[in-house]
Amino acid sequence: MNVNKVILVGRLTKDPELRTTPSGQTVTSISLATNNFWTDKSGQKQEKTEFHNIVLWGKTAEVAGQYLIKGQEAYFEGRLQTRAYTGKDGVERRTTEIVAETMQFGSKPGAGGGSNSGYARPAAAAAVAKPQTPSEKIPTINLDEEQGEIRLEDVPF
Repeated sequence: MNVNKVILVGRLTKDPELRTTPSGQTVTSISLATNNFWTDKSGQKQEKTEFHNIVLWGKTAEVAGQYLIKGQEAYFEGRLQTRAYTGKDGVERRTTEIVAETMQFGSKPGAGGGSNSGYARPAAAAAVAKPQTPSEKIPTINLDEEQGEIRLEDVPF
């Protein structure tokens, strides 16, 4: 059995880059930062930030490009993909990125604590990212409220 599955929850490091391929497909590139916190042997709190390149296609790409902004929290689920390309200097390079198939919005930057942080996802985003009924409370994430490690049972989706 083979599995290629990635789940990331973090903050966008810049606004999404929305573009269209020559064949007419919509694609959005997103840069996401995730943090890891731990206490070292001397009792000092440590932090390491990882940066991830995420690619979305089709309607999901359109929604992400329209509604996500720099600093916003977001959840992405997809797969790792490595591709080769030729740089402007003529040298062939390889890059590994996450091709996301599912996304969910989190709180916008500067939003206060609450479970929804005063931000409700647009209906189009809800339909593409995760189908929900209109009366259902929309779960969001808030990384600023986390104390210590993130526990799987605390993730609202």
